[in-house]
Amino acid sequence: MKLCQWEDLEAEADEMWSYVGSKKQQRWLWHAIDHQTGEVLAYVLSHHQDSAFLALKALLEPFGIMQFYTDAWGAYERHLDPSLHRVGKRHTQKIERKHLTLRTRIKRLARKTICFSKSIWLHDVVIGLFINRYEFGLNV
Repeated sequence: MKLCQWEDLEAEADEMWSYVGSKKQQRWLWHAIDHQTGEVLAYVLSHHQDSAFLALKALLEPFGIMQFYTDAWGAYERHLDPSLHRVGKRHTQKIERKHLTLRTRIKRLARKTICFSKSIWLHDVVIGLFINRYEFGLNV
């Protein structure tokens, strides 16, 4: 019997911030990648709240993820089964590397920059288009 590609999948999940208009208006990219291959599984652009993680978690449910690796942000600990969740930087190196790539290629995500979006809609469109093109290879 051939195993499904997604069987026993392990995922790294993390969030990174940028801002729209001013640093008081933070916008967060929540995403998850395959722990083995580094492929992006799903992403959500939203606020830094539990509801954003729950939206990401809903997108990940069809994958049947058996292990999550995250940082110590409370939303993960509140909404993931402790038997399926490991906290620590040791297992989130690939997703942290993806953050660096995104910050390098999308100046709106750089922490110290004069390049920023003036609207949430434009901010989300620019980041979403980049992820869909770069990570998923979609011609958008």
